[in-house]
Parts: sequence; C-alpha cells; structure tokens
Amino acid sequence: MWFTYLLSWLSLVIQILFVTLAIAAGLYYLAEVIEEYTVATSRIIKYMIWFSTAVLVGLYLFEGFPAVMMSVGLFTNLVYFGLLQTFPYILLTSPNFILSCVLVVVNHYMAFQFFAEEYYPFSEVLAYFTICLWVIPFAFFVSLSAGENVLPSTVQHGDDVVSNYFTKGKRGKRSGILVIFSFLKEAVLPSRQKMY
Repeated sequence: MWFTYLLSWLSLVIQILFVTLAIAAGLYYLAEVIEEYTVATSRIIKYMIWFSTAVLVGLYLFEGFPAVMMSVGLFTNLVYFGLLQTFPYILLTSPNFILSCVLVVVNHYMAFQFFAEEYYPFSEVLAYFTICLWVIPFAFFVSLSAGENVLPSTVQHGDDVVSNYFTKGKRGKRSGILVIFSFLKEAVLPSRQKMY
C-alpha cells in the first residue's frame, strides 16, 4: 500500500513538471509569434477587447450582474484600448499602464466579492474570470517584449538606423520576457555544443 502511495506522488510530480514545461514552451512560442507579427497581434487583442466588452454587456443585460462591476469592467476595456494605441510600445511608467494594472486588481476584488455572495457553478466563474479578467492582460503581458526589438528602439543614441538594422538584425539582441524564456529553455534543455 505504501509503495502505490509513493508512486502516486511521484507520478504527480512528473505530471506537474511536464505541465510546467508545456506552459513554458507555449509562452515562449507565443512571445516569438507576437514579436514577429505585431500588427496581427494588435488586431487580435482589439477583437478580444471587443468580445470581452460584448460579454460584459451581455452579463449585465441577461444575467443581472451588478452595474458597478460591469461599469468598471467596461472602463477597464476602454483603458486597454488606450494601451493598444501605442502597441507594441508599452511604457511601464505610463499613466495608462498603471491605471490598467490598478483596474485589474479592482476588477478581481469586485468579482471575488460578487461570487462570494452569489452562487454560480465553478465553470461559470472560471469562464467569467478567463474571458473578462485574464485573457487581455495576459495578451499584453506576453507582448511586452515585442516593442523592444522594433526599429528604431534597438538603436543606441548616435547609431545609424539602417546600418544598425542590417548589422544586428531584428533578432540580434533580445530582452524582456523572451530573455527569461530563453534562459529557462537553456536551463531545462541545454543545447549541445559541436565538438570538432
């Protein structure tokens, strides 16, 4: 009996490891795609904001969710549209970004308070959190590194834009979230060195 119990815990650890690696690989791939296709990413985020707005309006009209909570959610989506105006350049000290971070916390507080008082099945609560609270901030978070390698932001002061582009290329120097994912990839799955 103890051997089966030990095997179940070992299996759980292995499953958690594989899920973590899969999530990290997926995030790395998403960051690569977002960096490569910033215009398409901007369009997709815009459609996600519109969809979230329609869901919030539908929840207010058809489900009777509180007007204050839906109003804060709609205002948050309006702030996200403001962030989208400068996409892929997101300045972390801009009032728009700081306001969006504060509104994410306020939205979560209001949602936790509402769902603590009203009973909804877990799947419906998870659907609300995923569609209305998590997807758009997650998309902005993954795309934070996209604006760092777009010309002319990679040019040092005094460098020529064209020669810098052709000598370093768009993928010459990475920073932000892609550096973290690259480090994790090398730490977990180190690449082999060729021996001559």
